[in-house]
Amino acid sequence: MTQHCYDYPHPAVTTDIALFTIRDERLAVLLVRRAGEPFKGCWALPGGFVEPNECLEDGALRELAEETGVTGVYLEQLYTFGKPDRDPRERIISVAYYALAPSELLTPVAGSDAADVAWFDLDALPSLAFDHAEVIALAQQRLRAKLDYSTVAFGFMQPEFTLGELQKVYETIRGEALDKRNFRKHMLALDLLAETGTSRRVGNHRPAKLYRVAHPGAVLYIK
Repeated sequence: MTQHCYDYPHPAVTTDIALFTIRDERLAVLLVRRAGEPFKGCWALPGGFVEPNECLEDGALRELAEETGVTGVYLEQLYTFGKPDRDPRERIISVAYYALAPSELLTPVAGSDAADVAWFDLDALPSLAFDHAEVIALAQQRLRAKLDYSTVAFGFMQPEFTLGELQKVYETIRGEALDKRNFRKHMLALDLLAETGTSRRVGNHRPAKLYRVAHPGAVLYIK
């Protein structure tokens, strides 16, 4: 491998991942407690340094798996954070990602340089290392904005769900109640859902139809 020398210093590159879920009808984010300096003992987003021959998304997925045990999530790039003083170690630029997943399908386990891992409600976050409070705030803002023009909310759903459960996800992210009839009409008109032919009883209500995403996979954009 050819070695190169340059006249200008090279900043290090890291990735940070804001993994969201919904727990008890509240939006939550996965955090790790740092086992080493800087900010030893503080809570932070999962993430770490990108290897020299590693692409950014691969690095983000690797760090997420190493620090939390979480794999198989869909990542979307959020923003690049590069304030000169954001990390006390050296000049570090971080490429942030966000991801969504149903909490029932995840079993986070602390590993690598993480002393602990836990879910935190977004309205009850602890003091965070680095600029991770800013990362989370921007990721939440992006998530709310994409509700109106994409299928991003489906990332919180299990393979089969009722329209009522989907509406609750929208309400949780928006922080406001939605009209049931209008919501159902809008969702069904988008032709993004497929009936499974089965139903599920929720509480004392009559059984509700179960749906699945007609086009599973990456986030789709609604015209």
